[in-house]
Amino acid sequence: MNPTATTTSLNGRPVALPEDPGTPLVDVLREDLADRSVRLGCRNGDCGTCTVLIDGDPFKSCLVPNHRAAGREITTLRGLSGGGEVHPVAQAFWDTNGFQCGYCLPGMVLCTTALLAEDPAPDRPAIEEALTGNICRCTGYQNIVRAVDAAARGQGRHGAVSS
Repeated sequence: MNPTATTTSLNGRPVALPEDPGTPLVDVLREDLADRSVRLGCRNGDCGTCTVLIDGDPFKSCLVPNHRAAGREITTLRGLSGGGEVHPVAQAFWDTNGFQCGYCLPGMVLCTTALLAEDPAPDRPAIEEALTGNICRCTGYQNIVRAVDAAARGQGRHGAVSS
């Protein structure tokens, strides 16, 4: 590790963060730490595609100065797929056609993961609130909400959300 860097944990392994406090976390994750599962979209916090979990809570990494992540646990979409297995939330999105191009998928899956850790049986308003700030330009949001409900119920294609 670089002695002029601060350490943190990325997907369960220690990593060094650059000391430059002005560098957005999204750039550090993508460029310095080569985690391309973190997507870069709007750079102003509107789209949600750069979402990561920091200590289990979703944050838009384009808005987080890298020094704010020091000493904390950062989880990216790559970190959810430990051992090469598809994470159950990501599988629910696949099974319910909850995405098309996949660009929004990291933000949707990570926000869903955080929601289900806090509320294992969310209702539709809770799902919609958790996904606020994540933009999908390909699908209507119905299949995305269905995917979250399916993940909560441990189901695939036939999960349905009650209104």
